[in-house]
Amino acid sequence: MNNDLMAVFDYMERERGIDRETLIQAVEAALLNASKKSVGPHRDMRVEIDRKTCNIRALAKVQVVEKVVNPHEEVSLVRARRVKADAQIGDQIEIEVTPKNFGRIAAQTAKQAILHKIRQAEKDQVFDEYKDRQGEIVTGAVRRFDRNDVVVDLGRAEALMPSRERVPTEEYQIGDRIRAYLLKVDPQGPEVILSRSHPDFVRKLFELEVAEINDGTVEIKGIAREAGFRSKIAVISHDDKVDPVGACVGMRGIRVKNIVRELSGEKIDIVKWHDDIRTYVTNSLAPAKLSSVSVDEDTHTVSVVVDGDQLSLAIGKKGQNARLTSKLTGWKIDIRKHEAEISFEQKVNMAIQALAAVEGIGARYAEKLVLAGFLTLEGLLAADAEDLTAIEGISEDAAKKLQAAAEAAFEKEHGPIEE
Repeated sequence: MNNDLMAVFDYMERERGIDRETLIQAVEAALLNASKKSVGPHRDMRVEIDRKTCNIRALAKVQVVEKVVNPHEEVSLVRARRVKADAQIGDQIEIEVTPKNFGRIAAQTAKQAILHKIRQAEKDQVFDEYKDRQGEIVTGAVRRFDRNDVVVDLGRAEALMPSRERVPTEEYQIGDRIRAYLLKVDPQGPEVILSRSHPDFVRKLFELEVAEINDGTVEIKGIAREAGFRSKIAVISHDDKVDPVGACVGMRGIRVKNIVRELSGEKIDIVKWHDDIRTYVTNSLAPAKLSSVSVDEDTHTVSVVVDGDQLSLAIGKKGQNARLTSKLTGWKIDIRKHEAEISFEQKVNMAIQALAAVEGIGARYAEKLVLAGFLTLEGLLAADAEDLTAIEGISEDAAKKLQAAAEAAFEKEHGPIEE
């Protein structure tokens, strides 16, 4: 055991870079826990490994007494003087209590302690290597799959790309080389977490691809992303001679094409940032042509009116263009078609939707009210109770509740109603 243990300590120190003294102390602590079961419940006990020979001894501190009552805490004077010649009654001395089968226990325990120390040392090495690389792009190979999570081999460590950080349109095969954003390093793991769906992955790709961003001439002011489908990136130039959008696109579009290729065909809109929200929204909704843009500071809403042939372009497929513009600007975006082009049926539907959104009216009564000619809150407030009860399905009690709901909604939007 001694030679084997010495060889293991030498190997760990030389090949794994684990400090010999640290490893010996870890084995001593593990042996102490294991020896308590075989030696007994001594009050003060320690395990000692000789640093030169690797001999292992279990030692316990006991009190010298004339007659032993508790053998785990006391020792006779005769036995004590074999250890310490001048021992006296009442002295505390340390005696060896190494059991006969301690070699087998020590071998197994030392193996477990060393393996544990190796795992901990490897985790510490991974953490030390990657803790300062958080926010960078790393490259690795797909090693295996853990359900929908992807385990990526980075060379010196394994990283995990959870399913929530995957791009839904991408499929991977074992052995595929992939690039990903190093999202975080967990010191408790340590677990290196990667992402290909995070907006900052797009940011880092532009920083690597566009020299003007890397040197600070062009700044990325915002990114909105629906991973796998479309991203919007807002940029500004700090040099009047440099066009921020042109710099990101590159000659013949080569720069943005390289990024789109890395993102497996994800579309990228590059827009010019502006401190005026009207201009910013107009740039973001391009190439759609807007008829008018109005801003409501109180509700933090930008209302956009477009011609009929521009509506689908402004909204985008499944509302994606409007949704990304809202994320990018931080404002709620309300896109409407020019009223002159709205049909009667559309106006009716819009009126029904507006009333249905009012708390206390809802879809149940909205359609009845609109079809009876009450299109707005003002119209509802101006009505007499008899006008409302004349509508089929609206009782006198319901009429009072509807007018109360209309009054509350009107005051919330416009302030108290003047008598």
